[in-house]
This record gives sequence, structure tokens and C-alpha cells, in this order.
Amino acid sequence: MNKKAIYPGTFDPVTNGHIDLIKRAKAIFPELIVAVAANPEKNPLFSVKERVAMLKKATSGMTGVEVCDFKGLVVNFARQRQAKVLIRGLRMISDFEYEFQMALTNRKFAPDIETIFLMPHESYSYISSKLLKEAFFLGADLSSFLPVFVEKELKKKMNLKVA
Repeated sequence: MNKKAIYPGTFDPVTNGHIDLIKRAKAIFPELIVAVAANPEKNPLFSVKERVAMLKKATSGMTGVEVCDFKGLVVNFARQRQAKVLIRGLRMISDFEYEFQMALTNRKFAPDIETIFLMPHESYSYISSKLLKEAFFLGADLSSFLPVFVEKELKKKMNLKVA
């Protein structure tokens, strides 16, 4: 049995919810690739290189976790890396429709690759990177939602935007 999974996402920026899902997926799969999507259409705040670096720092103590970036279809990336499972997070019911569409589309492109949905701890179930960025730029304290070093990176970005 192939015991390698890919957790793809934008991770702009990585949150405690993402880290929670990485830990949950790692408890199931001995090998986990956290794959940062180079998707310029989402207009990310952080570059791919910055997002990869933050995720590497966030997962530095986790054995069997690899962080890298990818371009194109995630199912093609999964095939290149010989992974048969994609991990997706479901926070709220509102995520389900989009994630379900994406999973079925991926299944059409690659019937040999399965999607597994994981739910984060309930304390992270309502947060998203987009919401946290908006709250941060309005002055919110995000210390309970982000690793400390990520909040520092956001502050650097905010200073660049204001300057």
C-alpha cells in the first residue's frame, strides 16, 4: 500500500489550523508532502518561496514531512511524486461544496488518486488565511491563530504596504 499523501494548498500564510491538519494527516500517513500551490490567480500576499520557508519552519520538528512547491494540476504533481492520496481540510459546511467539486474534478482527471477530507480541531474550524490577513491589517492580534514567526512576517509585509 502506498503510504504517501499530499496536502496541497496556498498557505498564504500558514495558520495553526494548517499545522493541526498536517499533524492529523501525519498520524495517518508516514510520508506527507505539504505542497504549496504557485497559484498567482489567488493574488497571494507572500511569494511561493516565502510560503515554503514558513511551512518548513512550522514543520521542522516533524519527521516524514516534506515541504515543496508545485505548479499546475495537483493530480499531476501527485503522480510525479507517486502519491495516491490528497488531503483536504474541511472547516465549515461552507467549505464542503467547493472541496467536493474539486475532489470530483480531480477524480475525473485521475481516478487512481483519492481525496481524504480531514477536519481541524474545533478551535481552528472557523479560521482561514484570508480572514486572518484581513483581520491583521485591521489591527487584530493573531497570536492564537498563527505561529509567532508568521505574525512577524505579516508585520513586515504590513510595514511594506504602509510605507
